[in-house]
Amino acid sequence: MARRVHLHVGAPKTGSTYVQNVLWKNRDALKKAGILLPGSVAAHDQAMTDLRSVPWRDPASTWTWDRLAAEAAAWPGDVVITNEGLGGATAEQAERAVRSLAPAEVHVIVAGRDLWRTFPSVWQQGVRARNVGRLDDFLGAVEQGKNDAFWDHTTNRMLMRWGDLVPADRRHLITVPPAGTPHDVLWQRFARVIGIPEGVCVIAAPPANPSLGAAEIEVLRRVNAALGDRYPHRTPYQKVVQRHLVDAVLKRAPNRVRFGVGAGRAGWVLDLADRQIKELDGYPCRVEGDLSELRPATVDRHPSPDELDDGQILQAAIESIVGLLGQADALHQQAAAPRTFARLRSRAARGLRRDR
Repeated sequence: MARRVHLHVGAPKTGSTYVQNVLWKNRDALKKAGILLPGSVAAHDQAMTDLRSVPWRDPASTWTWDRLAAEAAAWPGDVVITNEGLGGATAEQAERAVRSLAPAEVHVIVAGRDLWRTFPSVWQQGVRARNVGRLDDFLGAVEQGKNDAFWDHTTNRMLMRWGDLVPADRRHLITVPPAGTPHDVLWQRFARVIGIPEGVCVIAAPPANPSLGAAEIEVLRRVNAALGDRYPHRTPYQKVVQRHLVDAVLKRAPNRVRFGVGAGRAGWVLDLADRQIKELDGYPCRVEGDLSELRPATVDRHPSPDELDDGQILQAAIESIVGLLGQADALHQQAAAPRTFARLRSRAARGLRRDR
């Protein structure tokens, strides 16, 4: 029976990928220290889609939430389950998850990042998941109170939806440090919450996960709109568009023009941040970091992708086509290599037979 289970449920765009990479790369060392990551990265993701009963669950998935919970229960020490998609569970789904892990001591971990950086990151992530809405429309809907789905995936609601299911001393809020802070600070905060002894994990620099530039993300948004019903979310889109266009081309593009919320909404975002901090300050939980880090440290003046002219979009589209041609050529050469090797081997074999 597991002693403690740490459920890291989100929020999205709070350094989750970096923390998860450290955990999984050090899985064997953690296991020797008595801390289990059950299953695999894919298992945690598949269990999340099962728990949430999402319509885009991959039909080929083999892991369910109950299977993951059973593997956790069989471990005699501590367990970590981590997937930022868990934060989107309903109250009923979250209750089921926590109940399934009993009688272990369940801890809930939620991370929080300032809204100035969160808004454009969440919108971009949505476009990279096949959304077609413009940034200004997204922000406008949030501003007018018409985008409840966004708030359901934010730190405050996630922490309270999941945290209300466990005692106050088992609710953990980790704040994401300001930009420019050494990358290992975020990891150290997670490690302290989970109880990972210092020196157990080898800490590497976070993997490159570049943000797309304003022109590149606008090209992708328009491609999504033009796709119609082709390559639906989630698996078909990841296998084709994410793999061949986003990962192989757009991430490697110049991405010259950064984008952001826009100076016109600075006052609104700062006011939201103050209200967010006040609400969290009144919620009983353990904070690792400082709530003041949820207030934007700087307010940049980067433009919205909606402000770009057609010439900038055209240039990014042409560069993307050139990149796709290179990707197609590389894939062709990879496919041809085994056939070339087979022909050479066959010729060599025929030569040996003639020599005899």
